[in-house]
Amino acid sequence: MPSEERVSGIELAGRVQQLIHEGNIRRIVIKHEGHTIVEFPLTVGVAAAVVAAPVVAAGAIAALIKECTIQVERNE
Repeated sequence: MPSEERVSGIELAGRVQQLIHEGNIRRIVIKHEGHTIVEFPLTVGVAAAVVAAPVVAAGAIAALIKECTIQVERNE
């Protein structure tokens, strides 16, 4: 079952980067007011270039919103 946490727009990119580095994440979904803004499917052993894309996208989204929810689906 996915877990959720609320973060401010300022914290978004850093938190997404932390989650990716944990290494057991299958999918990250960023929502604003209940609507999915972006979804990042991740696989085990993703390359650094692929990891950078969600972090950059999260930074761009953070500039537009004040608060959002990160939904995290973990590998079991």
